[in-house]
Amino acid sequence: MNPHHQTFDAAVVGGGLVGKTAALALTQGGLRVALLAQPCALPAGAAFDSRVYALSSSSQALLERLRVWQALDLSRLGPVYDMRVYGDAHAELHFSAFQASVPQLAWIVESSVIERALDAALRFQPNLTWIDARAQALDFAADGASVGLANGNVLEADLVVGADGAHSWVRAQIGSKMVRRDYRQTGVVGNFKAGKPHGETAYQWFRDGEIIALLPMPDGYVSLVWSARTEHAEQLLALDPAQLAAEVERVSGGQFGALECVTPAQGFPLALQTVDRLVAPRVALVGDAAHLIHPLAGQGMNLGLRDVAALADTVAGKESFRDLGDMVLLRRYERARREDIRALMIATDGLQRLFSVPGPFAKAIRNTGLAFVGAQPLIKRWLVSAALG
Repeated sequence: MNPHHQTFDAAVVGGGLVGKTAALALTQGGLRVALLAQPCALPAGAAFDSRVYALSSSSQALLERLRVWQALDLSRLGPVYDMRVYGDAHAELHFSAFQASVPQLAWIVESSVIERALDAALRFQPNLTWIDARAQALDFAADGASVGLANGNVLEADLVVGADGAHSWVRAQIGSKMVRRDYRQTGVVGNFKAGKPHGETAYQWFRDGEIIALLPMPDGYVSLVWSARTEHAEQLLALDPAQLAAEVERVSGGQFGALECVTPAQGFPLALQTVDRLVAPRVALVGDAAHLIHPLAGQGMNLGLRDVAALADTVAGKESFRDLGDMVLLRRYERARREDIRALMIATDGLQRLFSVPGPFAKAIRNTGLAFVGAQPLIKRWLVSAALG
């Protein structure tokens, strides 16, 4: 039986939030797009999702441009107006949306809430084709790329977008060299009903080389992101819901009163991952396929969505005579992203290293640093600006 061939302007490999956003941005830009992914299976109104993201103003702007933000379930969005960061002792750093002259520092949004809105928007795109099949071969010719599928069919596309995560198959096909450093930490996530109001404030504690963040969600709920040493994370994940709630109460100093665990805790490994190039002829990498950073600043998803915005803008600015897979065009995208990615990697990795060093001298340095930054309004404003994208 002969394989069935389909032709597109772009093929997006990967069905996570970044991949679906990339497919939507490109098809709204007038391209015929194939998305190798499955629609979200979660029904609307489901229980809280354990995985949440702190979306910056840059991510909000992109989703608004794509008319996705307006379709989000507003009852599941939590604004962050303030953030309080605590060091090893009594050192504290306070960020305020009011002082920074911005509407909010971030929005806390569940992964499934964004995905449902993206799926709904994608279903209304006449130039988008969902393909529920795994890519297993990638070949290149002068006039395009061919993506062989597990079902025997073949896609022809001018541009292939690798949005298939940290273990990207697309990245491996183009020979982009990846360097990964395991932090030997696991991110433990879960949601809790709080006994005290959170005041739309995010809290973060640096304790004994670990980082505990509690993020405000609607209706008095909070979301936990605990970057714990892997052996400790395994102990946390083995606790029953009441025991985990009691432990989170303890490390947060009772800031939110009595906590009730409302979603099963989940864990995911933490690592720093860099690649030597984001592009190859007819291929561009976005999201975790292009970079992986520590979640202590909550910027991983924002970084991936800024990749999407830059790629869409680069394609939109293409000269009429230039092919979508032209390396001149794709290097514009790579140049547009390099500085942002590098700066955030250095910042998050540096902070993780600083707060994981044991001993009283390191603790004194950390607390002095927090106090210094807290006393410098211009530095704080710059940090907020960088986080907002």
